[in-house]
Amino acid sequence: MFLFTVTKPGLRQAGALALCAVCLAGTVTAAVRLAGKSVAASATVQTTIENTQDIGTYFTGYGFEVDLSTAAVDKVKIPKKWDDSFTAFNQVVGESGLTLADYKGKTVEKWTVLCPARSDGSTDTYCVLLVYKAKPVGAYLLEKPSGEVSGLITAAQTAAEAEQQAAETSAALPDEADYPSE
Repeated sequence: MFLFTVTKPGLRQAGALALCAVCLAGTVTAAVRLAGKSVAASATVQTTIENTQDIGTYFTGYGFEVDLSTAAVDKVKIPKKWDDSFTAFNQVVGESGLTLADYKGKTVEKWTVLCPARSDGSTDTYCVLLVYKAKPVGAYLLEKPSGEVSGLITAAQTAAEAEQQAAETSAALPDEADYPSE
């Protein structure tokens, strides 16, 4: 038989220790859950855009490597009145955590840079960033010549899934050493 005596200071210490253990367990659980869901979206993203290098840093934060020598900038105007297609376009832009709703009727800079890893001989994929007064207000991927646009998060997730699937497929294939020689 064991005898355990608890005094008030001992009880306070045990309570404080239990509280710390619960907090530590909660923090570890949250960190494990968030680490499992981290994709390019959780990366640090550039908040001010002043030059071409900032454009590269912005897209690198989402996991896209760009060719800065292809950078081009144009001025475009965000329409004041949106139809259904522009509303859908704004939803694609919204994947990057940005919205064009606050910039209706404003003229923005449209930065376009080639994404060589997502381009092949027949289609080129460009990373596009819309900037208003050195602040990013919209970002998306543009495929040429089709003109198809896609969100940064969806494209990054699709690329990650394709890489994982390719790795699983190559791991499942037997090596040449597994075949009997004649």
